[in-house]
Amino acid sequence: MYLPQEIIKQKRNGGVLSDDAIRQFVAGLTDQSFSEGQIASLAMAIYLNGMQTEETVALTRAMRDSGAVLNWSGLNGPVVDKHSTGGVGDKVSLMLAPMVAACGAYVPMIAGRGLGHTGGTIDKLEAIPGYQTQQSLDSIQQLVRKNGAVIVSQSAELAPADRRLYLIRDVTATVESIPLITASILSKKLAAGLQYLTMDVKIGSGAIMKNVADASALARSIVNTAKGAGVPTQALLTDMNQTLGTSAGNALEVVETLDYLTGKYREPRLHQVTLELGASMLQLAGLYPDKTSAVAALEHSLTSGKAAELFSKMVAAQGGPADLLEKPAQYLATAKVVQDITAPATGYLAGADTTAIGMAVVRLGGGRAHPSQVINPAVGFSDVQPVGGRFTSGQLLARVHANTQEQADKAKAEYLAALGWSETPVATDPLVHLVID
Repeated sequence: MYLPQEIIKQKRNGGVLSDDAIRQFVAGLTDQSFSEGQIASLAMAIYLNGMQTEETVALTRAMRDSGAVLNWSGLNGPVVDKHSTGGVGDKVSLMLAPMVAACGAYVPMIAGRGLGHTGGTIDKLEAIPGYQTQQSLDSIQQLVRKNGAVIVSQSAELAPADRRLYLIRDVTATVESIPLITASILSKKLAAGLQYLTMDVKIGSGAIMKNVADASALARSIVNTAKGAGVPTQALLTDMNQTLGTSAGNALEVVETLDYLTGKYREPRLHQVTLELGASMLQLAGLYPDKTSAVAALEHSLTSGKAAELFSKMVAAQGGPADLLEKPAQYLATAKVVQDITAPATGYLAGADTTAIGMAVVRLGGGRAHPSQVINPAVGFSDVQPVGGRFTSGQLLARVHANTQEQADKAKAEYLAALGWSETPVATDPLVHLVID
């Protein structure tokens, strides 16, 4: 047995923590025998000095084993998931879970809420009246076996050590620690009983990782740690230098998801990244031998209507309306004020401060300034135009959805201030920067 201060001192001085010390720390997280001050001190020591891969694997496994671990024996297909590090307008999980399930995999997706400027998958789904993101472990297993996919919030029974550590990291400026990010993500995924995992590591102005070097370091940490824990994983480094898709805001992103699944409209960048991530999942799981056949299967899940059908079944099974796809306007909240945002002059849209756009959504009420805040699902931005295009003065750039005219005016000014302009054509960033196996 170690004293908590001995473990803290070891890592503070740049040492390597033993498996026993790491297990004791995680036990202390779970049974409250480590104080918040001691947890914060060790988190900061890890933030400053890092961890070796073996330490991160040990931390991940111990956090996984701090609660229940789902067992998927008896399924007639592989169990696979996708996780994103977060961005603005990233609603990929909502369409990807039913698409991949339609191709023969099982997808028990445990998703998160918004953090800072980034939107959360759970917040988006809770814009659907009645949708229950909290499910018992037995219910999760039944729903996956019945429908092929489920999207739920983290259960208190899965990786409870991560819940406490995350809350302390959030208020101690240690969120960005790569080993702690890695262990937080993977402990929950491993507790869900995954056999395969695809990571979407975002890069750019709207991501936690702003450049390829930092994103690559995180991706390699996740891939190597997951491999050490026995879960084959691939990471795609994808662009977050602009809003993904045409919307940012919870109900607005559900509307875009429904349009995507039903074929009403599929924004090209959003469609490409969804196919790239889905193909990775299907290939990792051994369902398709190459990217071409995997993409074809995903496209067929859309054109056949099977992915839309599975999404509808998932929503209904989790308490939402069975006819959401047919009657979205009947169920999804709409804002009191909708206002156009237009180009102030003629030129090329050269770039966007995507974090600033995400924070504008938060200030509209579409995210949380503090943990207890109730989200307004109706607010945000729609009809978002992509970077790189040429716009004439007065041409539509986006629409703001707000609760009051004052909030709409402020959000419009913030949106315009987040944009950069050029008199000449600009090159846009690649959607997929790198793939790490």
